Amino acid sequence: MIQITVLLENTSVREDILCRHGLSIHVRTPEHSILLDMGPDEAFARNAEVLGIDLEKVDLAVLSHGHYDHGGGLTTFFQRNGHAPLYLREEALGGQYSRSGSPEPRYIGLEAPMDRIRLHFAGDVLTIDRELTLFSAVRCQEPPLRSNAVLLRQEGENLVQDTFRHEQNLLITVEDTAVLLAGCAHRGIVPILEQCEALLGRSPDVVLGGFHLHSPRTGETEPEPVIRQIGAELARRGSRYYTGHCTGSRAYDQLKQQLGDRLLPMYGGLVLKI
Repeated sequence: MIQITVLLENTSVREDILCRHGLSIHVRTPEHSILLDMGPDEAFARNAEVLGIDLEKVDLAVLSHGHYDHGGGLTTFFQRNGHAPLYLREEALGGQYSRSGSPEPRYIGLEAPMDRIRLHFAGDVLTIDRELTLFSAVRCQEPPLRSNAVLLRQEGENLVQDTFRHEQNLLITVEDTAVLLAGCAHRGIVPILEQCEALLGRSPDVVLGGFHLHSPRTGETEPEPVIRQIGAELARRGSRYYTGHCTGSRAYDQLKQQLGDRLLPMYGGLVLKI
């Protein structure tokens, strides 16, 4: 069995579960206690206590990409857990910026210092063991997602358009069950699914993550034809989807019309047993 607990998300349906713009997910498998992302601050750790998740027992952590709303709680995690390795892309340590919401580009990357001894840099595909595979060799969504247009990365002394080489995804397989965790899907949830299928040989049973179809700073949602096309691609697969965070309510409602009960909301305090 795979048990998934959403420790932190933009929304919560319980008064005792904090919500933030960000994401943090705990996964328990027969062999691992895994933490994917840590939200923007210590709120994920407070929620973990309420939900009965012992962060000290986490044996492996994954950072999906180098934005503060997924890695701002790293210092808190390292304080609560003194041994688990953190798997990330080396590019996640580079400067990430946004040019929306302020006259000058705003830093949205990770804050130093962190325990670099525990950092494990993942390549395009990293098979950790029989349960866990990290992958990042994903083509970019075409046409490019508009919500990515304001996102930049530092290259030398210049800021250039982010290509999201710092993004990675986690595939979990336990016996005949496969789960895909995608933090924000900046490169597009459909290309990520395609790469997952190339590795797995089929579609995953369950997909969780943000689909990045909405920009919280500009308030813009991807055009309806783009969402409709993505929905058609998701619908032709047999997967079940849980999404929220950067998907946006308008995009969610549009996808819901196409996917019906195979699309469900992701929120703080959600517990799935798969």
